[in-house]
Amino acid sequence: MDDHPAHASPVKRIVQAVVSLAIVVGIFVFAFPQFADYGDVWTEISAMTALEVATLLAVAIWNLVTYWFVLTAVMPGLTYPQAAVSNQASTAVANTLPGGGAIAVGVTYAMYRSWGFGKSEFALAAVVSGVWNNFAKLGMPVLALALLALEGEITTTRVIAAVAGIGVLLGFIALWSLFLYKEALAHRIGGAVGRLVSRLRALVRKPPVSDWGEAGVRFRAQALGLLRTRWFRLTVSTLVSHVSLYIVLLVTLRHVGVGNEVLSWIQVLAVFAFIRLISALPITPGGVGVVELGLTVGLQVAADFAGVSESLFEAKIAAAVLVFRAITFLLPVPLGAISYLIWRANRSWRKSPPPDDEESGGPGGDSEPGTGDAIEGQVSANVDP
Repeated sequence: MDDHPAHASPVKRIVQAVVSLAIVVGIFVFAFPQFADYGDVWTEISAMTALEVATLLAVAIWNLVTYWFVLTAVMPGLTYPQAAVSNQASTAVANTLPGGGAIAVGVTYAMYRSWGFGKSEFALAAVVSGVWNNFAKLGMPVLALALLALEGEITTTRVIAAVAGIGVLLGFIALWSLFLYKEALAHRIGGAVGRLVSRLRALVRKPPVSDWGEAGVRFRAQALGLLRTRWFRLTVSTLVSHVSLYIVLLVTLRHVGVGNEVLSWIQVLAVFAFIRLISALPITPGGVGVVELGLTVGLQVAADFAGVSESLFEAKIAAAVLVFRAITFLLPVPLGAISYLIWRANRSWRKSPPPDDEESGGPGGDSEPGTGDAIEGQVSANVDP
């Protein structure tokens, strides 16, 4: 992995921006209106009371706050104000720029480094929080399918999806457990992942990574030290963060008039969980357009499957999705800009980085496998579904 993952050629950035813009315009101009009329959607949105809007904002702000608990759990010494500043600034970057997740890596690392944290601490926090977030993302669809089955809504497709989801989740847990179980296994797994990454890098004419086996051994020791004392706090905070984002969507649906008789909380959870998995693909910044269309179509199909004519509620469902995305996707942008200015202006938090930070060269270097990808997932874990 490159020492500076946020850097990319100007041509690549321009191409990414053009492609992303074309996809977003295509979705909102041509695809989205096929499922809801914008005039009807605005009517539903404008019908919300001031109390309902205030309630939604409060829930949305709480959702942002919950991820600060995750960051402080995986980074001993990080304060809640620092977690707020780094999370909001990096999230704003990830939500607004093509390839923003990669750029957010550099933003997050620069902030942590200025506060005296080294590369090894940064990499450990990134990977461990990324693993726990992936556990939650993979577990939520499985939970939703199990709850649907308990309600009696069992179909062959859902059974197959549930079995596949359980298999992936158990495989992921098993791999992580093996990595932590024995030093020799950590060396083998790290080396195997390094060889795989090197082959993928060769496809884009980048040099191979090196020594990921030894890096895996070092990382295993650091991860065990962290998890021995903080696994419970990390698990609880991660679950609270992911559930909070779902609650924002559920409250929004209820506030625009989509009651439990139209979409049960379990159906909403199922659609939310699966769309969140799909939106992990970096098609557009923060999944803009893709998430809105996916949630709208998924919720309308779920309402129809439950025996409710989705045409009666298509405008309400679409309105709820757009409001949900506005307060979870757009709200962090101005907050992120303010957070960045706070970081630049506040010198009282500044500390010199440790020696290992200077020697290692930067985040995402060959000595720390997976850092960039983990941070990309980390910065947006409680923002886009």
